[in-house]
Amino acid sequence: MRLTTPSVILAASLLLLLAGFAGAGCSAQDPQNTLAAVGHVARKQQELFWTIFWWAVGVFVVVEGLLLFIVVRFRQRPGQPEPAQVHGNTRLELAWTVAPTLVLASIAVPTVASIFDLADTPAVALRVTVTGHQWWWEFQYPDLAVVTANEMHLPVGEAVDLTLESADVIHSFWVPKLAGKQDAIPGSQRKMWLRAAEGPGEFYAQCAELCGIQHANMKFRVKVQSRDDFNRWVRDQRTAPGEPTGEEARGRQVFANPANQCIACHTIDGVPGAAGKTGPSLTHFGGRSTLAAGMLDNNADRNPLNTNLARWLRNPDEVKPGNIMAERFKQAGIRLSDADISALVVYLQSLK
Repeated sequence: MRLTTPSVILAASLLLLLAGFAGAGCSAQDPQNTLAAVGHVARKQQELFWTIFWWAVGVFVVVEGLLLFIVVRFRQRPGQPEPAQVHGNTRLELAWTVAPTLVLASIAVPTVASIFDLADTPAVALRVTVTGHQWWWEFQYPDLAVVTANEMHLPVGEAVDLTLESADVIHSFWVPKLAGKQDAIPGSQRKMWLRAAEGPGEFYAQCAELCGIQHANMKFRVKVQSRDDFNRWVRDQRTAPGEPTGEEARGRQVFANPANQCIACHTIDGVPGAAGKTGPSLTHFGGRSTLAAGMLDNNADRNPLNTNLARWLRNPDEVKPGNIMAERFKQAGIRLSDADISALVVYLQSLK
C-alpha cells in the first residue's frame, strides 16, 4: 500500500494523541501513582523498578538495533544470488546464551538484596491488624485498644507492622505511595510493614484483588500525622461518646431499635447491644472524612437529609450495589422514614 502525505500526517497525529494520553496516565499528581513514592518500602521498590527498567531499555535497544541492522544489511537485492545455507554458529550461540545470563545476574543481585532488606520488620513498630471485608477495611491497633474502619491513622516516620487477614474472600492491601501489595487471605495471616517518610498527609489506598461486584469501590485512606496528633487521635478513639441529647438522642433510639437491625451489624461503644461485627464500628463515625469505604465524603449540611450519609441510609444499594446492608434491608423489609434518617445523621455525625 502506497502511503500518501495526508495519511502520514494522520498517522503521526494519532501517535501524538496516543502519546499524550499515555503521558497523562503518568502524572506525578495521581494520588495512587506508585512512581511518586513517599514511604521507605515504596522507595526501595521504586529504586528496584528503575534498575530493572533501564536494563530492559538496554536490552530492547540492543536487540532491536541488531534486528534493524540485519534487516537492512542482509536484505535481498536485485540480481543477488541465493546466500549460502549454513547451520549453527558457535560464537553467536554462546553470545546469546552468555549475554542474557549476565543481564539476569545483574538484575538478580539488587532484587535479592531488596527482598532481604524489606523482609524483616523493624524491632520497634506500631502494630496494626488489617481485616478485609466485602467491601470495606477494618483496622485494629492491639496495643492501643483502638478499632476503626476505612481510615488508617499512622505517625509520620515510624515503622508500622501490619498483619493482614480476611473475613470472607481474598483481598489485597495496597497503599501505592507507601508500599507494595500484599494479599489478605481467609484463614491465614500475612505480614508486611511500611513507614511514611513524609507527612502530615493523606494517601489513597485500594483493594488490588478482584473480590466481588464492589471490588473497585473497596477503598480506604491512610492519614499520616505527627506523633502528637496521632496520640490525640488515639485518646479520642479510646474515649466513649458522651450522652446524646435532643435530636441526637432520638437518633440513638433509632439506631438501638432492634427492628432496624443497626445494632446487629455495627458497634457503638456505650449503646447496649450494639456489638455487631458484620459492618464497620461506628463509635467515632463523625470523625471520619468518608463513608461507604471511601466512596462518599462524610459531608455536613444544615438539612441532614441533604448529606451523603442520608443518601446512603435511604438506599445503600443505589450507592453501592450488592452490599450486605442493602441485602439486610431488603430481607427484613426495612425502609427508614425521613425523620428517622435525619435523626440518625445528626446522631452519627456527632460521634467524634
